[in-house]
Amino acid sequence: MPNIAAMDFVTIPTASFKVLYGLFIIHHDRRRILHFNVTTHPTAAWVLQQLRDVFFDDPRIKHLVHDRDSKFAVVSEWLKSAGAESVLTSYRSPWQNGIAERWVLTLRRELLDHVVVFNEAHARRLVSDFIAYYNEDRCHLSLNKDSPQLRPAQTRPPGDAEVIAIPRVGGIHHRYQWHKAA
Repeated sequence: MPNIAAMDFVTIPTASFKVLYGLFIIHHDRRRILHFNVTTHPTAAWVLQQLRDVFFDDPRIKHLVHDRDSKFAVVSEWLKSAGAESVLTSYRSPWQNGIAERWVLTLRRELLDHVVVFNEAHARRLVSDFIAYYNEDRCHLSLNKDSPQLRPAQTRPPGDAEVIAIPRVGGIHHRYQWHKAA
């Protein structure tokens, strides 16, 4: 499964009651977020530019799962030219893109339900910080309690040591690690 990814949109409400649209692409093998960007008006051309950025960074993707959103209509042809295949989900079948839908739920529960987003730049910064936490620190049961980007297990140092919490995502989440007492 290292060559399968999924993409979808997530809506982000703002303090001024506007709606932002975040496009993300998630890798199936390690649940790693490959790309995220936000806009007020997603267009097919904007989506294609996001795909160019992803495929430039990770050309191993050979299958991209996505729904039948009208903005994704030009994706199939572009993917063929990039040497990949577009995998469409059935009409009104979000469970067929379960990994992407689960990430939307995680983003909502662990970030968006706890903050007020002011604008596009603020949303981009908040979600980028969350993605760094998600990829580097957050434990996943499906990955045997590891993070999407492999991190070495830390053993308890000899002598007096304590567990310290390192704030992530503005203090909403934390990374815990051993710290030798001075």
